[in-house]
Amino acid sequence: MYVTVKNYLLECCVDSVESAVAAQAGGADRLELCGNLIIGGTTPDIHLFLAVKKKVSIPVNVLIRPRFGDFCYTDEEFNIVQKDVEMFRENEADGIVIGVLQPDGNLDLERMGILMDAAGDRPVTLHRAFDVCRDPFQMLRAAEKLGVRTILTSGQKNSSYEGRELLASLVKEADGKIDILIGGGVGAENVEVLAKETGARSFHMSGKATLDSAMTYRKQGVSMGLPVMSEYAIFRTDERKVAAVRNILNKLGSAG
Repeated sequence: MYVTVKNYLLECCVDSVESAVAAQAGGADRLELCGNLIIGGTTPDIHLFLAVKKKVSIPVNVLIRPRFGDFCYTDEEFNIVQKDVEMFRENEADGIVIGVLQPDGNLDLERMGILMDAAGDRPVTLHRAFDVCRDPFQMLRAAEKLGVRTILTSGQKNSSYEGRELLASLVKEADGKIDILIGGGVGAENVEVLAKETGARSFHMSGKATLDSAMTYRKQGVSMGLPVMSEYAIFRTDERKVAAVRNILNKLGSAG
């Protein structure tokens, strides 16, 4: 088992039991459990959560997102989000990952306050709704006032490497009051640069690899979802990819 050195935290987002086990074996300190990572993640099934909790010993945070797309929710969608937060808290999720925006791109303070109450004593992460907000520094301050512990962000770019300038500013502005968790394309090829240029101590990755389906019979011309995706490609966390990032962070930590 890998050990974190000098508080470099590595979180892995996973959407299966197999990926959760691989992430822990590779040295992840914490999991973000989702459903449907291929579309950015949605709320996982409660039975998936319970199965993961039985298989791993590291903390499991749960993403609460009712659908693909924006973070401006109807009343019905928000009611579902609130109930899911309560359900996962009651089932001892280690943390809750949420985000609700207003139509104008600002944080929905009223609804976020309701969800913070629903989360109770569970630490809350504000997810990448942050990356499509109007003003990241205003949102950072609003999140701090709400009691949010962590902000997951790519620096409002498609990848954290592209967003590293803003990420460095956010780390400085947060000043340790909120943990800036860097996500979006984090891997062994860039995590050292991201750590050194941003000053961040927390990183989020998927470490995905594409596995071939066990199906030997393959019906052609039938798509169950996105037509650009093969029905016979399975996405799973690769223990080796996680371990490569863990090793780099451990070396950085050892070097001070």
